[in-house]
Amino acid sequence: MTHLRDLPPFPLLQFYATAPYGCSYLPGRIARSQVATPTHLIDTETYGDLVQAGFRRSGVFTYRPHCDACRECLPVRVPVADFQPRRSQRRAWERHHGLIAAERGMAFREEHYDLYQRYQVARHQGGGMDQDSRDQYAHFLLQSHVDSRLIEFSENGILRMVSIVDVLRDGISSVYTFYDPDAPGSSYGTYSILWQITQCRRLNLPYLYLGYWIRNSRKMAYKASFQPLEALYLGQWQTMNLP
Repeated sequence: MTHLRDLPPFPLLQFYATAPYGCSYLPGRIARSQVATPTHLIDTETYGDLVQAGFRRSGVFTYRPHCDACRECLPVRVPVADFQPRRSQRRAWERHHGLIAAERGMAFREEHYDLYQRYQVARHQGGGMDQDSRDQYAHFLLQSHVDSRLIEFSENGILRMVSIVDVLRDGISSVYTFYDPDAPGSSYGTYSILWQITQCRRLNLPYLYLGYWIRNSRKMAYKASFQPLEALYLGQWQTMNLP
């Protein structure tokens, strides 16, 4: 286990590279991750520093891409003070103005799990997560050592969407959102990011961290529509030149 030179000092943490595995975003590619340990020492403050260095979390597992011959995964964030919604995004905001957001505890709820399963089967069938058990779901989304929030979005008493976010000292990190895949004409995914941007502004936090963007991955394409968008490249956060 070694510290890499492009990381700020984390005197209590160690970093190791995983064994190679098949990339879930670019077919035919081999991926590896760099993992930060021990997990119990990664509190909100430490995790915020790791996010600035390009890390993300899955449950209590904190990682970033560390592939041998690929640098396609770019950590991205929205500087919320400069963000201006596009026309389609304004329409999505208006379309879902009836959604009621409520923060809930980070606890398992059968209704949430049922919605998660429907979302995975409809949007990511065959990706593995559509087979997640209750324990796998809970480990992925409900286990956290940082300041995490579970937000439930309902409309006329019907659960439509769930978002998990982490609140850091310089922004909100969008962990995962799943929603009703059967509602016709919906734009829940777009709405959730716009809602998170408004929360950043309400809390006077400058950034919304959106995880990784991959130019040639259709799953990641939506992130490029929230501009301006900054990417961590060669150790520096830089504004991306996107059409």
